Amino acid sequence: MAMQVNGNYEHSRTDYAERVKEKQAAERAKEAKEAEKATEEKKSGRLSEPQDEYISSEKSGKKPTGLYRVGQDENGNRKIFFDDPKADHADGKDDRSGEGEDGKGPKVSGDNQGKPAEKCVTNTDKVDREIKKLKEKKQQLEQQIQSASGDEKKIRELEKKLAQIENELSQKDNDTYRRQNASVSE
Repeated sequence: MAMQVNGNYEHSRTDYAERVKEKQAAERAKEAKEAEKATEEKKSGRLSEPQDEYISSEKSGKKPTGLYRVGQDENGNRKIFFDDPKADHADGKDDRSGEGEDGKGPKVSGDNQGKPAEKCVTNTDKVDREIKKLKEKKQQLEQQIQSASGDEKKIRELEKKLAQIENELSQKDNDTYRRQNASVSE
């Protein structure tokens, strides 16, 4: 089966190339018009897109709703303080010095209403020991399963115990369980 194609290839190539050049020229003209339009908008004072701008609280004239700062507590530890601008300052003093009304320690705003901050210590040692024991028991059971290579009944029994230990570990070896079962002292 023979196939013959009639037509001039050179003619179709040049025709396509001319169309591509015309499209590119039209696109360049369109881009030039858009650029010219943008420069006219800038000259007339209008912006095509709104722009964000930082205005400091001093320049805006508005007081901030609240101010957080990092300071040190009585033990020298880093602590975050909140200076409430709505707090009454009858004496005219700025409360940003980090000291309370008595001048002794930092003033801490919040629910404690001027009382000194309480210090609580959370201890998770008991929970950590419990988890460590479970991991050791799991390791022992795995070793016993490997050593009991002939007794199928004993292997199934050990695997059942191992599954229980792994289930218990998955429930206890996480931060939520540690927080719930930690001892808190003041």
